[in-house]
Amino acid sequence: MHKFVKIGLIVISIIAFILLFFMPDSDMPMAEAMESGGITAMFSLAYILLAIAVVATLVFGLKNMASTSGGLKKSLFGIVGLLIALGIAYGLSSGTDISVEGMLDRNNITTTESEIKRVGAGINMFAILLVAAVGLIAWGSIKNATSK
Repeated sequence: MHKFVKIGLIVISIIAFILLFFMPDSDMPMAEAMESGGITAMFSLAYILLAIAVVATLVFGLKNMASTSGGLKKSLFGIVGLLIALGIAYGLSSGTDISVEGMLDRNNITTTESEIKRVGAGINMFAILLVAAVGLIAWGSIKNATSK
């Protein structure tokens, strides 16, 4: 298996190196450069590599989760915890943090209140997970310090 992976990586590297010579010149306009064959092929190669990485991560993660005793239960607790945090983050976001008309006037960006609410939920989710991570690290350190 290791030999096949090495050969595959070498083939992909050679293809990427060859595609490097088909890249557009730096003086070509951006719109025209994005339509060139070299850029399109490099994007296709990147999407293929991303798909392989996602599939491998899911397959080996699920295999490892199912083979470990209690792995499924721990994963389910983690997923439920993330969904609860997402629900709290979405509930805390108001959707009126920024004026829709103000975004259009100042930045010429058309948006809706639901989009603003989802962005706020993402920011709140980041803050919740940050506080949880720092709290768990501190709790583990305190627990180790007091147990000795």
